[in-house]
Amino acid sequence: MIYFDNSATTKADPEVVSTYDKVSEKIWGNPSSLHQFGEEAFNLLEQSRKQIADLLGASQSEILFTSGGTEGDNWVVKGTAIEKRQFGNHLITTAVEHPAIHNSMEQLKQLGFEVTYLPVDEHGRISIDDLKAAIRPTTILVSIMAVNNEIGTIQPLKEAAEVLKDYPKIHFHIDAVQGIGKGIQDLIMNDRVDFVSFSGHKFHAPRGIGFIYARRGRKIAPLLTGGGQERNLRSGTENLPAIAAMAKALRLLLTDEKQKVAKEAEIKQRIFDHVKKFPLVTTFSEDNDGFAPHILCFAIQGVRGETIVHAFEEQGIYISTTSACSSKKHLASSTLTAMHIPEKLSTSAIRISLDDHNTLAEADEFNKVFDQLYDKFKILSA
Repeated sequence: MIYFDNSATTKADPEVVSTYDKVSEKIWGNPSSLHQFGEEAFNLLEQSRKQIADLLGASQSEILFTSGGTEGDNWVVKGTAIEKRQFGNHLITTAVEHPAIHNSMEQLKQLGFEVTYLPVDEHGRISIDDLKAAIRPTTILVSIMAVNNEIGTIQPLKEAAEVLKDYPKIHFHIDAVQGIGKGIQDLIMNDRVDFVSFSGHKFHAPRGIGFIYARRGRKIAPLLTGGGQERNLRSGTENLPAIAAMAKALRLLLTDEKQKVAKEAEIKQRIFDHVKKFPLVTTFSEDNDGFAPHILCFAIQGVRGETIVHAFEEQGIYISTTSACSSKKHLASSTLTAMHIPEKLSTSAIRISLDDHNTLAEADEFNKVFDQLYDKFKILSA
């Protein structure tokens, strides 16, 4: 089996699973309890928080645990809207965001907030001039994803941060779900960034756990109220086994990060150089520094994406259409639509997404299978 769908979810690392199991078995107290079991659980909770903070160059108090990227995105967007509604009602994001951002914005529009969606160019990238022009006196939030989950575009985060230095009261949020461990941490953890969302299952941690970075001094309203956990910002008994496992996964991810990124980029390049030779192939992910090393998106003209996915699956190779969140709905890629790619072509798009466990041998096998399937695809296209 060759698994090339890591942007959808990654396999939990064996060391991470071991940590999860040990914590589940041995430290099962509630971190809020006063007794010894509770104190042990609390200490591990804070050790995990500190480990994550240290790995990201943040303070321990700036790490808040969530159930994953969707909750993190919802929390920052809606929490900012609630917290800062007396100062303004305008939010800015991009036309190529994950549904967790887009749908949160649409929900806020129904409550009277105004949203500007920044358009993108043929590479799925926003214009900084458009960002500058969109800012109003009533703007309270700018939310931009680090790496596009469908085609791998890296947004101009550094340039956006420079613009927002002139607007210190505007919250700046980055969705880094696809960006962690991809060699761009200096862009994500920029000193002008206020909030960042992360999801554990994208880097070999269990599903159902994530965290946000929330800069000290920046305030957002809680979405979950109750027992007052996470400094009274996110109530609910902490998922300690998953939190400890996620801290382990992040440490493993960022160990030898440079070498892992180079490996992913080499694998991507091997496949990119091969498939781009075929007349029916249109590539959407480029092979330059403006794109992440682990995502390659292309289409085979006249063949629907799900047909391509299942053809490779029959050969033991697992890829996806574009976003896993919309693949079963057979929808055109929202990113490609925003790039003004015709629907007939965008519905033919497929995504390969890598991680450091993939190999060049797997890339060669993919290329071999691609050659075998291409003749069948030509017939379908005709």
